Amino acid sequence: MKFKFNTPLTEGKIIKRNSQFTLDVEINDNIEKVHCPTTGRIGNIDLKNVAGLLSKSDNPKRKTKYTLEAISISNLNRKDKKWIGINQIASNKYIELFLKNHLLDGMLPEYSEIKREVSLGKSKLDFLVGSTYLEVKTPLQTLQIEYDTDIKTKKVSSFSSTDRFIKHINELADSLESNEKAILLNTFQYDNPGYEILNPSTNYIEVSENVDRCIEKGLEIWQVNMKIDHEGVELLKYWNTTSNFRKIK
Repeated sequence: MKFKFNTPLTEGKIIKRNSQFTLDVEINDNIEKVHCPTTGRIGNIDLKNVAGLLSKSDNPKRKTKYTLEAISISNLNRKDKKWIGINQIASNKYIELFLKNHLLDGMLPEYSEIKREVSLGKSKLDFLVGSTYLEVKTPLQTLQIEYDTDIKTKKVSSFSSTDRFIKHINELADSLESNEKAILLNTFQYDNPGYEILNPSTNYIEVSENVDRCIEKGLEIWQVNMKIDHEGVELLKYWNTTSNFRKIK
């Protein structure tokens, strides 16, 4: 089962990142201003001269015709490039397809209804699957994959924006007072070997204490790996990673 794009993605070369929201990308010898769907950094990669996969919008009112969906950690001249999907919002579309087709039954075995963007406490979580609340995260601060020789890197600072994450996991854990299951789902649009926090946030101790407290209440943490290419996105594998996050200090 594969999430198929309406039209195949276009390959281009990133010239520079202008801001959190736009990049200049060379597409068929033309420079286009392209929407960047993730406002944060993408690992420690210097995006200049990196290959990208782009979707094209049919909306004439959009300021940018293209959206960057993936970047490559392969050399520009390599034909079989390895891609990393960077559209974090799109992860929910892919997960929804997998749920509808019961491809994640090892994680959620029994349900007949899937709801999107469900309010819980003061938060709006991504899914209510049966009676299980499911929040999807697509970490991009650290990329656990080997880069080709031409990929340039840069020094990055520690991530510090963790308030929203802490609020979400606590409300997920609190939902277990009336539901049997709550899941934090770390999704990767590449084959991540097993999510590790290699560059701890400035609030790492607070975050780890909250994570451990939520796991003690029964929160489960799972991982999904996907593969993105010009045609679409497919599920590679998924597994329970809860034990990896217990009592992280």
